[in-house]
Amino acid sequence: MPNPIICIGAALVDELIHASTELLLATTSDAVVTKTAGGVSRNIAHQLAIIGVPVQLISVFGNDSDGDWLKKTCIDAGVRLDASITREGLSGKYTGILNIDGSLFAAFLTNAANHLIIPTHLAAHTDLLKTASYLLGDANLNVETVEWLLNFSKSTGIPFVLEPVSVPPARKYKDVDLSGLYLITPNEDELPVLCSDKAFLTQLQVEELLNKGIQNVWLHNGKQGSARYNKDQAISLHAPDIEVVDCTGAGDGSLSGYLLGKYLGKNEMDCLKIAHTLSAEILQVNGSIVTHINQAILLEHVSKYYPD
Repeated sequence: MPNPIICIGAALVDELIHASTELLLATTSDAVVTKTAGGVSRNIAHQLAIIGVPVQLISVFGNDSDGDWLKKTCIDAGVRLDASITREGLSGKYTGILNIDGSLFAAFLTNAANHLIIPTHLAAHTDLLKTASYLLGDANLNVETVEWLLNFSKSTGIPFVLEPVSVPPARKYKDVDLSGLYLITPNEDELPVLCSDKAFLTQLQVEELLNKGIQNVWLHNGKQGSARYNKDQAISLHAPDIEVVDCTGAGDGSLSGYLLGKYLGKNEMDCLKIAHTLSAEILQVNGSIVTHINQAILLEHVSKYYPD
């Protein structure tokens, strides 16, 4: 197996409740429910496998029917689970309530067991981790686990990427020493909670993270696109103008596309274009994954959204 990208973090059942009418508080609304495989690290691993990147997922599954289904979904997509954990109990579930325009109204996370991915478990699988081309962790992990992965990254030279996920898990890392982290990928809501109160402007927040020793900050700004900052340069790219069906998984897909670009040795702007292209495709379907696009088609679609 060529050097894989190893993703460490959540694997969940995504139950998405799509409102059919405008949502009103304290009353009943019509809706359609869909069930898909989810979890930030699992989504990224699944999408990477579909677009032709070798990938391992280290996650936690329940020993219930949902866990069996999640594992089969991963394996069928080409995701290896050599160091994943199966525990007694229910599998984790993400329940999202979506407005009629596909945007998120509210969400709930239940039965996630990411606390079981601890440094001693990872240390038992260092031979596997040493084969990685990139390490990807999501902020649902324990701080101690992320610190262990960061130290492992610094000792081996394998780049480590941290995905903040959402505001509550991101907030855990405000005072954590992330010096040496290759890349962090906040959106405009997550960025402030990673920083001190003194950094009250976006530029100050980005500078603070870079001054703490994080090598690259990739800021996602939704419909406005994204910008990647480091000590040497800042580059930005607008988002494609599309009709959004479902916003779930767009950020995960964007990171999957970016990592594909890095895996293929593309320059930074091409990585952003691939990222935005994959994100745009995900936004136009229900669920967190696009299965109709392989690597060749994805790379061809870049010129559709970003013609020369």
